Amino acid sequence: MDPNPKKFPILSYVMAKIPSVSRSQSPEFDIEQPRPTVPSTSEPEPYFELAERMPYLNDPELIASMRAAVADVSRTRSVLKTLGECPDHELIDIARSRLAEIEESLVNQLDEVALSDADAVEVDKRKKAEEMEMQSFKAMISLYEMHQSYEKMLSMAEKRLEKLYEEAKKGGKSVAVDDQGSSSEVPTVEDDVKDEVVAILKDALEKDLERIDLSDRRLPFLPEAFGKLRMLVSLNLSSNQLEVIPDSIAGLESLEELNASSNLLESLPDSIGLLLKLRILDVSSNKLASLPDSICHCRSLVELDASFNKLTYLPTNLGYELVKLKRLSVPLNKLRSLPTSIGEMESLQFLDAHFNELRILPSSIGRLSKLEILNLSGNFSDLTSLPFTIGDLTSLKELDVSNNQIHELPVTLGRLENLAKLNVEENPLVVPPKEVVNEGIEAVKVFLAKRWLDMLVAEEENCKSAEVDQPQGGWLTRSTSWLTTAVAGAAGTVGGYLGGGGGGGGGGNTNTKTDPYLDQQL
Repeated sequence: MDPNPKKFPILSYVMAKIPSVSRSQSPEFDIEQPRPTVPSTSEPEPYFELAERMPYLNDPELIASMRAAVADVSRTRSVLKTLGECPDHELIDIARSRLAEIEESLVNQLDEVALSDADAVEVDKRKKAEEMEMQSFKAMISLYEMHQSYEKMLSMAEKRLEKLYEEAKKGGKSVAVDDQGSSSEVPTVEDDVKDEVVAILKDALEKDLERIDLSDRRLPFLPEAFGKLRMLVSLNLSSNQLEVIPDSIAGLESLEELNASSNLLESLPDSIGLLLKLRILDVSSNKLASLPDSICHCRSLVELDASFNKLTYLPTNLGYELVKLKRLSVPLNKLRSLPTSIGEMESLQFLDAHFNELRILPSSIGRLSKLEILNLSGNFSDLTSLPFTIGDLTSLKELDVSNNQIHELPVTLGRLENLAKLNVEENPLVVPPKEVVNEGIEAVKVFLAKRWLDMLVAEEENCKSAEVDQPQGGWLTRSTSWLTTAVAGAAGTVGGYLGGGGGGGGGGNTNTKTDPYLDQQL
């Protein structure tokens, strides 16, 4: 919950100097922000390169002002640390859905008329149970909303601190630094870039261009007027300084390819869901904390690359809607789980989720019948097992689960005939043993297949033993007896019908009358 030093550098620096906010001596491993090595002392002082680049941060008066300005952040952080981590987005969606059902049920109960005291007691019990469940769901949703508000609070606090620092610089306080001049003296190319973009926009409108490449131009923003390019098929905005994409992008009704990688985007507009022809979307290497739920409406998507961001979850309904998706790349994020709906991506062939914080995979992943490449490497201490259903990925050719904490591979992997590459390095594997792994993938598959066969044989023998030891009154005996009786009864009924007798109602009645003529014919 500490502010990320890369995203909130000044805030992180200031909060580290607040006595109540002490940094853990053994922080969790962070791929994007490895801990700097500093000489160990009895009470190590956090090292910040920021103070060298922003020397006014060494001014005690400025630091005191900054600490007072972020007191609310410090208090909120302490509260959230007590309450716990942010719940998964999918759990929140389920909680909201269940909450709506309970509220509807409680409203309906108000219209119920109890016919007896017993009915009234039962209704009251049900009402209390639902109210308790509703309170727990509300608490979970409230915690989630607090975490979301905390993220916004961090952004606002960082901006406040930036203003304080700029005021300190303008105040002219002397500091021991070789100042390179104020920001107003730094040459910029913003005006030149703006003129260039306007010229490109005019040219595109006049010629109905289908492809525009604005990559590597240090664009700070994209003009709203770009939404008027209704004939545009491909737009490349990569490697710029875009912090937002305007809502007007919804006007690009013919757009099929959008590359907004390597920018400073913290969110995508909800209007992106109106790009119904979009086939390829690349938003990698940004600062996205989430993808909008509306992205599920881009049902023509074939490729989605959201790698190297800050994603902690994927939209719950992603799999239900993006059934045409063939490639999904979400490595180098903070994903703790994949949505259950991912199993509905019937066209998915490539799934890369390496370097995340995945703790468990949904069993529905086994329904990805066309999946050929699956990369789950580098989830480190979080991923400890693979689902049994992974053996249902009949088209799988490459599987990488290296650098995790997996102790045992599912025996169902042995039936993946198309699997040609398997990487299980840096796992504390016990099954299969290391010597089998060293022999290669075919040896691993044979070992797992044999282990599975042995398990089936053992289970069959246990079932046979259970049959022998089953008492007369057991369920198996009763089931067999019932079946025999039912067959006999059916035969008696048919026989009685053919013979014109009345033995049909006797079930297993053996005194059914027969027809001499039929006997003679038979």
